[in-house]
Amino acid sequence: MEQPPVIEQQQPVSFEERNKFRFFRKLLKNKLAAIGMAIIVMMVILALFAPLIATHSPNAMDAANSLKPAGSGGHLLGTDNYGRDLFSRIIYGSRISLIVGLGSIVLGALVGTFLGLIAGFYGGKLDSIIMRTMDGLFAFPFILLAISLMAVLGQGLVNVIIAIGIASVPGFARIIRGQVLSVKEEEFIEVTRSLGAKNGRIMFSHILPNCLAPLIVYGTMSIAGAVISEAALSFLGLGVQPPTPSWGSILKDGTSYLVLSPHMALFSGLAILVTVLGFNLFGDGLRDALDPKMKV
Repeated sequence: MEQPPVIEQQQPVSFEERNKFRFFRKLLKNKLAAIGMAIIVMMVILALFAPLIATHSPNAMDAANSLKPAGSGGHLLGTDNYGRDLFSRIIYGSRISLIVGLGSIVLGALVGTFLGLIAGFYGGKLDSIIMRTMDGLFAFPFILLAISLMAVLGQGLVNVIIAIGIASVPGFARIIRGQVLSVKEEEFIEVTRSLGAKNGRIMFSHILPNCLAPLIVYGTMSIAGAVISEAALSFLGLGVQPPTPSWGSILKDGTSYLVLSPHMALFSGLAILVTVLGFNLFGDGLRDALDPKMKV
């Protein structure tokens, strides 16, 4: 007698998995967010594989072929005032922008999240001291604060990351503090406290995970500001120093040849524009995807 075929039962999809699917469906459904994601992925690929993509050494000078227009002499985007291949320098410059953007925002997010978490959870005098300090930092325009910190720290890639990271701390602290003030009044926090959980466990295991959504969105969009700040510092001569390629320093060199060779400033400016646009579009998409009020 033949045995009946065995029907494999599919495992039910958990609530967390359904939420993940819904999140990615909402994110990918947003065309602008998809464009932003594609730009970010493209920039990451350019930065990671710069040695393979670049057609020339970024620092190789050829005075005889300086200020060549795009497409001449085997130079895709032309050459700069020292005869260096502009395409290769912009490709390598993406490394500096992404390293500074990601590194400084991670630093600012870690410090700002910790301070905002402490201020919002404990309140009282500690809250006043931390937030008044953040208000004092907010009194300075972002780029002016970064310039002041660079004047103290000195030039160099690491100091650029530290300066922009410190300037980013107040924004993260305010975002997290506001979320903590709301979450800590929820009933599940009272239940956790009644079960004997210590303050550290409550803060980092129960409150912080419920504050991550706005933190991720704010952090993603802050990377765009960090890229602009790095370019501004390099433009002013306070950031990464030559001959290391940086979009800001390339743009600065190009301003001296706007009439004779506008391609230097044009292509470096476009690189900054496209990268900042990509992070902003992706940040907007993240905000919509994480908003429960938005329809799928």
